[in-house]
Amino acid sequence: MTLMTKFLGAAATLALTSGVALADPAIIYDLGGKFDKSFNEAAFNGAERWKAETGGSYKELEMQSEAQREQALRRLAEAGSNPVVMTGFAFGDVLAKVAPDFPDTKFAIIDMVVDAPNVKSVVFNEHEGSYLVGMMAALASKTGTVGFIGGMDIPLIRKFGCGYAQGVKAVNPDATVVMNMTGTTPSAWNDPVKGAELAKAQKAQGADVIYAAAGGTGIGVLQAAADEGILSIGVDSNQNHLHPGQVLTSMLKRVDNAVYEAFTEGADLQPGINVMGLANEGVGYAMDENNASLVTPEMAATVDEAAAKIKSGELEVHDYMADNTCPAASF
Repeated sequence: MTLMTKFLGAAATLALTSGVALADPAIIYDLGGKFDKSFNEAAFNGAERWKAETGGSYKELEMQSEAQREQALRRLAEAGSNPVVMTGFAFGDVLAKVAPDFPDTKFAIIDMVVDAPNVKSVVFNEHEGSYLVGMMAALASKTGTVGFIGGMDIPLIRKFGCGYAQGVKAVNPDATVVMNMTGTTPSAWNDPVKGAELAKAQKAQGADVIYAAAGGTGIGVLQAAADEGILSIGVDSNQNHLHPGQVLTSMLKRVDNAVYEAFTEGADLQPGINVMGLANEGVGYAMDENNASLVTPEMAATVDEAAAKIKSGELEVHDYMADNTCPAASF
């Protein structure tokens, strides 16, 4: 059976089982699957929140390979889904090609800007949230060395790492930040074994807090940190519960809100660029019963004070993607 046959069969099954009207929204998850406990799962949670609150239905597709991107996008648009939401920068080129062919369909893309009259581009100030968890890492570290493990080596993930390093240095200018990327291909998002290896290597270099911004690969980082008796920091979704008492916090990237808002706007989705940062609760850090014992009131107060300054504009965190430089770390 060919890839196209498999894909079309899945799409047909999806259409037959959804029992929805043609104008229902749809979402396409990036590689790694919707239950990656991170980026895609945050998107899924937003879709499910919309469904629970409205009683509506939506279509969904999980990417299995790079070759499916254009197929998936065209198939959902042809089926009448509106809007069609996609997670991940890698949809950018495909969407720029497909959107003009469906002028009456609204599209929303997360983590990439596509300039088209029927596209809403949602981007995040990940450097702001990463700055806060960097401060938290430096405050919790006993060795003065902390780590960062990214997924695919792209400017967006360097943006996470650079914000994190700035937060670390704001608390401890003499701190060492060990930086690693998992790889240079999309498989870097879903390699928990490699993530675990990198985490153990960083511990060997003295890191006692490690921030993972690596999709499914980060699950391996968090597991290895727990096994090695050091702290980790989750990303995108609240991952504190994965290893209670050993995940210091999670940098929340409210992809769920982006999807929820796009579904809520429906066919009235407004095109243009929507930037989600600390000021509009697009990013933040997670506190719950799973990490309460790790974060003292003094630590929280220090981080919250910085958050307030970022929101007001008094403190500006350097954005790596503005000039491809980082004042606090080298990659």
